[in-house]
Amino acid sequence: MSTGARDPVDPQVIRGLWEVICERAANPSENSYTSRLLRDKKGIDKVLEKVGEESTEFIIAVKNGVPERTKEEAADLFFHILVALRAANVDLKEVLGELEHRRK
Repeated sequence: MSTGARDPVDPQVIRGLWEVICERAANPSENSYTSRLLRDKKGIDKVLEKVGEESTEFIIAVKNGVPERTKEEAADLFFHILVALRAANVDLKEVLGELEHRRK
């Protein structure tokens, strides 16, 4: 298992995911899970339910010490947080800017 301390992270992965989420929001498709989440009759509450669900699953995976599940649940949580940001009309650049600001 890698600690990630020196492993390069490809920002294109995050950028690409964000672009797909924004595309699904702008051009919804019934075949798209992301589009369905963003257009659910519950509105943003549906996306936030998923964030809560994935948060719980992530916590359980970490608590149980299951690295593979932890990685999977972290990816699910990260994805749903991005969808929630889009649903809330908060640009990912703003969040990354905040992280950069806090890093200083």
